[in-house]
Amino acid sequence: MRARYALPALAAVAALMLTGCVDNSTPSTGGSSGSGAASDVQKDDAAAAMLPDKIAKSGKLIIGTDPTYAPNEYKDESGNPIGWGIEISNAIAAKLGLKPEYQVSKFDNIIPSVTGGKADMGESSFTDTVEREKQVDFVNYYTAGIQWASAKGKDVDPENACGLKVAVQATTFEDTDEVPAKSDACVAAGKAPIDKVPFDTQDAATNAVALGQVDAMSADSPVTLYAISQTKGKLQPAGKTFDVAPYGMVVAKGSDLTKAVQAALQSMVDDGSYGKILDKWGVADGGIDKITINAAANG
Repeated sequence: MRARYALPALAAVAALMLTGCVDNSTPSTGGSSGSGAASDVQKDDAAAAMLPDKIAKSGKLIIGTDPTYAPNEYKDESGNPIGWGIEISNAIAAKLGLKPEYQVSKFDNIIPSVTGGKADMGESSFTDTVEREKQVDFVNYYTAGIQWASAKGKDVDPENACGLKVAVQATTFEDTDEVPAKSDACVAAGKAPIDKVPFDTQDAATNAVALGQVDAMSADSPVTLYAISQTKGKLQPAGKTFDVAPYGMVVAKGSDLTKAVQAALQSMVDDGSYGKILDKWGVADGGIDKITINAAANG
């Protein structure tokens, strides 16, 4: 899960590492408001009526994001945020009768931006956790797990990876918690530890597997499955998805915006626009029917 604390993403370095390996091409892209104009999403007056006056009068929804996690949120060739998470956010804004405006920042700056009032909402594949719910509210819109991948023809078992090299995106949950815990279990059993190899971007971690520099990679399930689809047969799933948990849009604690975003998303589920976005990006497996708030504590 992207339960991350910081991400020193280096776009230029990532671009160099990507050359000739991972193809992140997507459908047509948009401008500074993010791709996916949500032109077919109709305003929901009931949801819009729940908006705080300040946001309603501004006419825009300011959204913090760290677009370095394809296909959820990343950048097009012009540097604009795109991805299915961005399209979900665009559609939320449309449902509320607002224009989305993105603040691109490091992941660990997004929650402070929301709590400090600089951003109205955060969208960046946030895993809803009880600890984070002490700071902000989460409007839950998706479920994702952890999925490993290995080079095509090289079978790797995530539950028996002692002594292997495993690539992760630096400061993701996979880097800080999941792989270290598996490595500690290896050591406790008298086996060799897992050699965790962190990279600044997910693309770089993916390429390390494709190039044979590591044995496997670990990332959020939609990210891994997208990486497999983009490497033209070089990667394969390693084991099944595990540790499923909810993604949530980040909103200031106790804000009226929380209920408005929940209503907007539920309206999208009900009218089918939510499902269309997930289907377009091939991530429908994690879709949900009921939009909830703070699922980590209330689930």
